[in-house]
Amino acid sequence: MPTPSAVTLCANLDSQFLRGFSPAELKLILASAKRRYYRTNSVITVQGDSADRLFLLERGRARHFFNTEDGRKVLLFWLNPGDVLGAAALVSEPSSYAVSAETLKDSWMFEWDRATIRSLAVRYPQLLENVLLIANDYLGWYVAAHIALVSHTARQRLAGVLACLAETIGVRVKDGFEFDATNEELAGAANVTPYTASRLLSEWRGSRALIKKRGKILLRSPERLFLHTVQKP
Repeated sequence: MPTPSAVTLCANLDSQFLRGFSPAELKLILASAKRRYYRTNSVITVQGDSADRLFLLERGRARHFFNTEDGRKVLLFWLNPGDVLGAAALVSEPSSYAVSAETLKDSWMFEWDRATIRSLAVRYPQLLENVLLIANDYLGWYVAAHIALVSHTARQRLAGVLACLAETIGVRVKDGFEFDATNEELAGAANVTPYTASRLLSEWRGSRALIKKRGKILLRSPERLFLHTVQKP
């Protein structure tokens, strides 16, 4: 069981999953979970495996990804403290995880087995309401990603990924927003080739829109990323 200090810390997270509960209810919900530590690059859920656990990211960072039949790893979206993984464990019929998830930093998570989280959902219907809202956000993300894929240029898609990462996982520093991302990760998220990602990043470095070094991006001017995106490929 999580310690009282961990319960207090998690209760203070800005988590859609935990909204609408009293402190006493939050304490009971979190005390029903196991608190686990995962090292960087740990795989938490595997697509196709039985959805038998639900996770709440307390500290650290993670992301969802999908492995294609030809062996490609498609990056989907990044997860911050307060986000949940494996919500399929809540559905009435046993199901499998649609995507995989992995940690990007050393992370702490709260973990509920399927029987426990479903029992809590019966007792606290607000949990199901919160998960529906989260699912709706995911649908919005999917629609935006699909529209970008069919109607935006490679330049627009990569600019959008950079702006989104700056907003969601970026740390505010003196000259902009800084976050961790490799060329390969950015290429996968934007559905462009690593060569195209490298070329565009070099161009944006030249215009001082961003600075890139040792796997870190400092986004200085999101506006410059989108300049001439219609005219340029």
